[in-house]
Amino acid sequence: MATRRLVLAGLLASAVPRVGWADAGSPAWLAAARLPDDSHALHGIASDGQILFRIPLPARGHAAAAHPTRPEAVAFARSPGTYALVIDCATGTLRARLTPPEGRQFNGHGAFSQDGTVLWTSEVLAETSEGRVGVWDARSYRRMGEFPSGGIGPHEIRRIPGTDTLVVANGGIRTDPQDRSKLNIDAMRPNLCYLTDGMVQDVVELPDFAQLSIRHLALRGDAVAFAMQWEGDPAEPVPLLGIHRRGTAPTLCWPAEAEMFAMRSYAGSIAWADDGRIGLTSPPGGVVMIHAADGTPVERHARPDASGIAPAPGGFAITDGGGSICVLRDRLSPLTREDVAWDNHLVAIDSTIARSG
Repeated sequence: MATRRLVLAGLLASAVPRVGWADAGSPAWLAAARLPDDSHALHGIASDGQILFRIPLPARGHAAAAHPTRPEAVAFARSPGTYALVIDCATGTLRARLTPPEGRQFNGHGAFSQDGTVLWTSEVLAETSEGRVGVWDARSYRRMGEFPSGGIGPHEIRRIPGTDTLVVANGGIRTDPQDRSKLNIDAMRPNLCYLTDGMVQDVVELPDFAQLSIRHLALRGDAVAFAMQWEGDPAEPVPLLGIHRRGTAPTLCWPAEAEMFAMRSYAGSIAWADDGRIGLTSPPGGVVMIHAADGTPVERHARPDASGIAPAPGGFAITDGGGSICVLRDRLSPLTREDVAWDNHLVAIDSTIARSG
């Protein structure tokens, strides 16, 4: 009888259709935006730039995390924030609303484990900006615990492909929990921190550029590209792109001499294209900077309020505050335009995941 019950259970399970990202229209990207009435929403965007779904958010959004198998996204508030919404993108319904524990704030980003059973969230202790990584059961979305991020002011966290090792961009900035003012510019210590099972494996600092806040990450194989924002003298030229491989020193990638100040000390988003190029956006500079895989600068493209960037077939997709979605291959070309102001990030959904279901 036990064997028969197991067989019947297996037959019933196989009869239930698996729901995947194809059921949400196979989006290529996720992005938050401000709408004309000043409300906010998370959008699913197809590879041709068409909007597949638009789901309201309670306040300004920042980034999102896409579940590796289910058509489910976690939309994070602008950092520091107090909401993270778990959204069923196939039905447009809210599955859960996550709230950080008392004294904690979400910091705009999160990542799922390789098997999709765990969600990690970037968090800070509100009063001190000490970093924490929240740990959530991604089936029930119950909080299971937390561990130190390895630094002050963590922002983006990413999972190293093929592993459950995390890399955290600890920006090094202590901020006021109310007005976001920066409190420790002269004592910053940004770092990249690699963690496995909550234990620190490596910490990479920039002792010669302690005021370069490490903010955002792009991964390709064993390489981590990181985007930075300069908190020092704006008249001082600095690199805003770094590349790191574990076991080696980080490489800081200087722009071409003529482009030293084009980004106005601010790299907003970063992406690593399938062809090996690295793209950086700068909203205040109104530019998109392209580097070769080794960090050599190769191109600059003007785009007012360029913000989100993500891989696209043959190059990059880019969003801006004017509502445009562009593609950058041999040149920067408009794809579509919406009556929205796209927010900071364009989050890619792996094409094999998007086709699943």
